[in-house]
Amino acid sequence: MNKFVFELSGYTMKTFSGFSKANIKIFGKENIPDGSIIFTANHFTRIETIFLPYHIHNLTHQKIFSLATAELFNIPVLKGFIDTLGATSTKDPNRDELILKTLLSGEAHWIIFPEGMMVKNKKLVKQDQFTLTEEGSAKRPHTGAAAHALRCEFYRERLKRLKKMGVPEYERLLSSFDINNVDDIEGILSRETSIVPVNITYYPASPKENILSRIASILMKEPSKRVMDELMTEGNMLFSNIDITIRFGEPIKMRQYLNNPYFESMLTVKRKIKFDEDISSKQISREICIQIMEKYMSLVYAMTCLNYDHILSCILKHFPYRKDGIDIYEFKCKVYDAITSLVSGRYCYLSDDLLLNQIHLLTDDRFKRFMDFLSLAETTGVIQIKDNKIIKDQTKFITPFDFHTIRMENPILVMANEVEPLKDVEEFLKKLAQKTKPEIMDMVKNSIIEKINSDFLKDYQEYYREGESKEKSIGSPIFLKQEKEDPGILLIHGYMAAPEEMKTFAYYLFKNGFTVYVPRLKGHGTSPEDLAGTKYEQWIESVEEGFVVLRHSCGKIIVGGFSTGAGLALDLCSRVDDIRAVFAVAPPMRLQDFGSYFVGAVDYWNTMIKKIHLNVIAKEFIDNTPENPHINYFRNPVAGIHQLEKFMDSIEPKLETIHNPALVVQSRKDPVVNPKGALKLFEGLGSETKEYYIFDYNRHGILIGEGVLRIYKSIENFIRQWI
Repeated sequence: MNKFVFELSGYTMKTFSGFSKANIKIFGKENIPDGSIIFTANHFTRIETIFLPYHIHNLTHQKIFSLATAELFNIPVLKGFIDTLGATSTKDPNRDELILKTLLSGEAHWIIFPEGMMVKNKKLVKQDQFTLTEEGSAKRPHTGAAAHALRCEFYRERLKRLKKMGVPEYERLLSSFDINNVDDIEGILSRETSIVPVNITYYPASPKENILSRIASILMKEPSKRVMDELMTEGNMLFSNIDITIRFGEPIKMRQYLNNPYFESMLTVKRKIKFDEDISSKQISREICIQIMEKYMSLVYAMTCLNYDHILSCILKHFPYRKDGIDIYEFKCKVYDAITSLVSGRYCYLSDDLLLNQIHLLTDDRFKRFMDFLSLAETTGVIQIKDNKIIKDQTKFITPFDFHTIRMENPILVMANEVEPLKDVEEFLKKLAQKTKPEIMDMVKNSIIEKINSDFLKDYQEYYREGESKEKSIGSPIFLKQEKEDPGILLIHGYMAAPEEMKTFAYYLFKNGFTVYVPRLKGHGTSPEDLAGTKYEQWIESVEEGFVVLRHSCGKIIVGGFSTGAGLALDLCSRVDDIRAVFAVAPPMRLQDFGSYFVGAVDYWNTMIKKIHLNVIAKEFIDNTPENPHINYFRNPVAGIHQLEKFMDSIEPKLETIHNPALVVQSRKDPVVNPKGALKLFEGLGSETKEYYIFDYNRHGILIGEGVLRIYKSIENFIRQWI
């Protein structure tokens, strides 16, 4: 291919990438060595033959040629395009010669898909070895990439030796490889040939209706299932917001495989030899090629980037049969524990989403991980959902499906199949799936408690400031557990405070028969610098973790909080179903409701908003004079005020969706929160049963100090109505 045509195809791909919505992430670029390279990549869709050469070219600044299945060249609309991208048909009679010449000379790198076909079912393992299954027949992956790389390195080494010997065969070989007129012969001979394994993982990978499938439905009278499978799969990759992860593994150097008596005997033969025939026919060379193939196949699939679909499908596959169905929350717990264990154990490569806090899986599923998966499984007949139970059709995981339509007919099985090459991962998920409900409930509770304590110790050590940070006991979460499964109360502290703020009330409730959990909101109980770098979504996650600990300890749960903690309690009620009632003490409706006590911070924040230099905002603090100096911060981070405002803005529209019995408690002379704001919040609640208590105190922190018993008893009386 001439340089102009190759660069033109690159421009075409750049334009093509511009309208594609796919999010392509590339890892392992440092593993691409100098020298001659064959990239071996897994093959799931046709578009890999288009975008992979483009991205490798951008990384290496070399021409990238690839082997493509012959059937692609029979599709007129694709033939011209893939020709310009450097694709060569697997049935091209000049294929082997072209690969050897361009590799050896350094003119181009090559991409070879060792499966030799699109592995639509992602079924790659049979009897503990790589085996491809298509329409009932089984075959091993191709050794072509190994043979081509080995051949290239053999001739490079042979040329080096023949040159030293000064024999005519050296010149003949140079001429046959079209490198006799190359100036940098030494450069060619000093290189090494490598195979670089490449893994491509898609998420989500399930077929969906798209513009291509809709056009086909209009133009074609009755498009076949195979056509629709390919259009829905390929179109989804192009036109949906999917993640495509490309990962390059460590190179397999070919020179080491020449340290063999057979190869050594042929390297210095002065006459013309028939090595090209021998590498395909000799037993020793075939065995070496199989050995190399096994290595690059293992490396390719070991780099699979595990995502939600992999984990959910594998656990569903191995979940024991239950006559009355699978409890959905138990399923969620197993998925949660699987992800957190995989992250901490580093079994494999993981999607970025899995590295974040996964507590949403056990509360409101706000990112729709379960909803989307279960909807797909139900639509394709893998499950039915009845009375909040999953009824699984196990035959969907053992019955053979048509190879060319399985991606559309049973994508859940395809997802599960992709985990099989990761033996340790699948074995771990299989064992986890078979845990009993009591076992997994305890495992999740204990792991969350361990995470909470570990997070606090880590944050405390990282952000500790001499003379400013309080004792660890001030910020430590409080868990007061009754021996029996008594009702549980989740108490949430306020902004710039710590669990110590709720300690007296927590012990009051505990002595009166309740299990109590007081979580530490992220960024609190350490130092203002920690709070400055915390997002309000992390406060929500802290609350959710505490809630799940209680859910796994108690049958009935009431949530409540003070000030900002009250807002967080209401937020949780708006998203989670199994909460009996909620109480909010001194809840602000808007940032402005913090009144004169907070006026300096609000004014400063408004000034900073006008400047909108976020990098400066993160470093700014305002002096704070707290009512409880042994608990609260003395500096208020401006970035924290920003998060507070964002959180409050998110709460107001949710109030009408809250239908739990609710109690709002307010101090009439509160110097911090405007009582009018608390009353407006109360009026905005959608609860049919709601109460508003106002006490004639002149402080904000009415859960600490003189006269608290009146308030404690009022809240306790409210709680007892709903347990």
